[in-house]
Amino acid sequence: MPPVTRDDPYASYNFQIIVTNVSDDGVAVSGSFTEVSGLELEVPPIEYRTGSEDITVRKIPGLKKFTNLTFKRGITGHVGFWNWVVEALNGKVRRTSGSIVLLDENRQETMRWNFDRGWPTKYTGPTLSATKNEIAMETLVLAVEKLEIDV
Repeated sequence: MPPVTRDDPYASYNFQIIVTNVSDDGVAVSGSFTEVSGLELEVPPIEYRTGSEDITVRKIPGLKKFTNLTFKRGITGHVGFWNWVVEALNGKVRRTSGSIVLLDENRQETMRWNFDRGWPTKYTGPTLSATKNEIAMETLVLAVEKLEIDV
């Protein structure tokens, strides 16, 4: 789906996460996350100079790099993502694909970032404190090998 363009920017709070092949029945799991970060990629330059050239340094494209995706959410008791992490802990890393979908005010899809060959590389549980009035948050970090905007 191509991105929907408009004059005013979209709000960053209206989004959805979809990850395929994480549940036992193979159905896509979606999560109600409060934050997503790491939608980054980089093609760092490699500097190169031959001995026959003057003092000019050439720059050629290096290897593409994709940043890990970090998802944060309040704990709700759904364990689909946790079971995926446990599989990785037990040596069975299941790589999968998924999407981060930006929604408009009517919860209609406006833009989609697709990732591929993602797997859980880190899980952080909540900080619990009887002296605070906060939501118990968990964090899931995925290593990904591809990130693209669905156009």
